[in-house]
Amino acid sequence: MQQTEFLPGNHERGRYMRMDTAQILKRFFFCERALIIAQAGWIAGLAPLEIKIELPRMFWEDALVADALRTRVFELRYPSRLLEIADDAPVVSLFEAAKDAPSGAAFLLALARVYKPALLTAYQAYLGMADTIADGPTVHFLRTAVADKQRQIQQLEQFASAFLQHAAPAEIDEAHAWVNALRRQLDAVGLGLDAPRAVEHDMVTPLRKSFQFAEIPARDARFAQVRYYWPNVIDSSFPYGDGMMLQLRSAVSHLNEVWAVETGGAILYFFADALDWEFVVDAARWTYDEARHTQMGYARLIGWGFQPEELPLGTYIYDAARGQDPIIRLGMLHYFETKNIGKKHDRAAAFASYHDDVSQHDMEFDWADETIHAHYGSKWLAALREKFPSLPDRETLHNRCDQLVEQVVAEAVETDRQAIYAVTEAMVAKANHRLTLV
Repeated sequence: MQQTEFLPGNHERGRYMRMDTAQILKRFFFCERALIIAQAGWIAGLAPLEIKIELPRMFWEDALVADALRTRVFELRYPSRLLEIADDAPVVSLFEAAKDAPSGAAFLLALARVYKPALLTAYQAYLGMADTIADGPTVHFLRTAVADKQRQIQQLEQFASAFLQHAAPAEIDEAHAWVNALRRQLDAVGLGLDAPRAVEHDMVTPLRKSFQFAEIPARDARFAQVRYYWPNVIDSSFPYGDGMMLQLRSAVSHLNEVWAVETGGAILYFFADALDWEFVVDAARWTYDEARHTQMGYARLIGWGFQPEELPLGTYIYDAARGQDPIIRLGMLHYFETKNIGKKHDRAAAFASYHDDVSQHDMEFDWADETIHAHYGSKWLAALREKFPSLPDRETLHNRCDQLVEQVVAEAVETDRQAIYAVTEAMVAKANHRLTLV
């Protein structure tokens, strides 16, 4: 009998087969998803404005890579559309513990020193063995993910260090204990190309504090702390204004979209499990967009010479949803998007007539974002109502949101009026002085 001979086929490219690769990428997806939800939930409870601006960008980037991972798993497992945690539970549950950090400092420090570095190392290990021929699509998006994670880690280290500088000794010790426990647990279970290991000893649970969403938003102490961020909110006799007043009012409004950043994080956190993965991607982008709008206003005001302590940061719209069902927060965000979108073109045109290119530029990009957001809100409110028919329809929900905001506005007292008038008058005086110098 003639012996069949074969050409040599042993090569590093053949180390991981299609299903092996899908299993690894699935593990990465669930870890990313857990961190996205945790970051979104924590935004309202973290005071520094830079964190409220930058953290949404981070978890939007995370959502992009997670979406690419998920899509790639489905491609490799075609026609299956099933994603299950299964044997990856030891490491996924550790990533899900991120939200239960004992403090904001501990949360940021764990992101900077445990969670993000673990994913970075895992992605680098994957790229080190990946077949750039057969698995080229994965290689492409993971290279971007590596660059994102490296930048995120640098920023998070800075944020965590700033937090710890102002923390009490007990909080500092608690944060380091949390990070050390996470590291030991991660070393035990592992995150990489091999399946995670089940371990008997849980080093993390004794230090966990069950996450509590911040119904009262943390506010950056450098800014003027007010409830209502411009006089016309509570005083109908105060004009919205034009010229310089419109420039100031618009910039302050953009800065105060921080409430929308916090609300975007809230809806992602509360509805991530109830709605499809596509919602998480949309909500991450929505929150990131609102963070960019906040930064737009902040950048314009700083560019005009204002300092943080001269700028009002209010809470009244966020306050209006306090203690309500989370659907109110989604309704509130959609309500204000659709309520104000029609004014954007007129304001952009006004800024053009003032030769204020940057205000016009920001308003036009804001308008483009809000057309997307109006679609997001309609889509996901409809999806929730289809899944939970007892929820109010969109019109009823918007009316309820309007009532809640009116109630908060009606709560304004003389000290509120005095506070925002003092801030506004000082801003106007400084702006007028700047005009005389031009």
